[in-house]
Amino acid sequence: MNTNVELSNVAGNKVEATPTEAPVLQLTAGHSPGLWTLAWRRLRADWVAMASLAVVGIYFLVLLLSVTGLIAKDWADEVGVNYAPPTFMGAQADSGSGDVGAVEAPPPENPLDPLKDIIRQLRADHTVAHPAPVVANDYGIADPLAKELTEIRAKLALDSAKATIVRKPTLPFGADKWGRDIIKKTIKGSETSIIVGLVSALLATALGTIFAAVSGYFGGWVDDAFNWFYSIFTSVPYLLLILAVAAVLQQKGVLTIVLILGLTGWTGTYRLIRAEYMKHKSREYVMAADAIGASHWRKMFSHIFPNVSHVALVQLSILVVGFIKSEVILSFLGFGVPVGTVSWGSMLNEAQNELILGKWWQLAAASIAMAILVTAFSLFTDALRDALDPKLK
Repeated sequence: MNTNVELSNVAGNKVEATPTEAPVLQLTAGHSPGLWTLAWRRLRADWVAMASLAVVGIYFLVLLLSVTGLIAKDWADEVGVNYAPPTFMGAQADSGSGDVGAVEAPPPENPLDPLKDIIRQLRADHTVAHPAPVVANDYGIADPLAKELTEIRAKLALDSAKATIVRKPTLPFGADKWGRDIIKKTIKGSETSIIVGLVSALLATALGTIFAAVSGYFGGWVDDAFNWFYSIFTSVPYLLLILAVAAVLQQKGVLTIVLILGLTGWTGTYRLIRAEYMKHKSREYVMAADAIGASHWRKMFSHIFPNVSHVALVQLSILVVGFIKSEVILSFLGFGVPVGTVSWGSMLNEAQNELILGKWWQLAAASIAMAILVTAFSLFTDALRDALDPKLK
């Protein structure tokens, strides 16, 4: 009788399950979580990973606002006096600076000079012939560049009159030698450094993944050719290699740095993903794909790559950190961004001259901003690598 009741319960549409049967029905309806679901659960359980992810997210939000021009758009405006200190330090004691466009008065006439009458007459005649202001030297000889200097001074005076912003003696985080706000300059510099790190890492990861897929999947002479190419890049020290490529290209710019870092930083990704492809190409699911007539390209990137994509993701995050530091080193050594572009490396390059004068705030701002981002990204990368490792439960 109980058996008939259970069968009718299974076949019926409006029969409610008893409390003892509910867990059984719930288990049959569920499914096992995938790799990315398990990885996200592990990341959420790690408070260090979530805090690091929040810091990285704040940096990317600032980057987005800076790119769209919502913040730090006026970073190049000279809003403070030269080397304006941070507000908590107070204004500088020696802020004296003369007017750039001030015209020096001619020297007084010497009453004992026997040629004073002749010099006075020459000056009068020259004033009638040349109505433009003329600056004479100590001997009364007219300056041949007086007209040009007068025009330049008039233009400088006009530009000064147009400047409505009064330079402040202090700024919250100080100013550089041109009076530009350090915090806005740091935000604009993060735009360059982070974009270089991201795009270079994407390029290097894409190259390393494609090379590794072709090499590990086909093997044979194809694998030997890629390994020979890989050995050439790894035989030269990495920093020396990027400096050599930068010296050969000679053209400064963000695109040049991206190409330098992306074309030289794919070796680590290639080594790891090549081993994964060599391991996965003999698995049953690849053989099944081959049995149904799947092409080599489909087997490499539609079947095998999803199973090794976590390795590429971890390598991408590692390369972002490394390339941000590499961009800073290149810009600090003069091989990075051009003069008109600001980055953390160019700020550190300027700060080395300011330290001699005791102006440390630009160095502190760029160093602290870079240290926080690199530390947070490194901690998140370690947590992501542990979360995606299938051997860890």
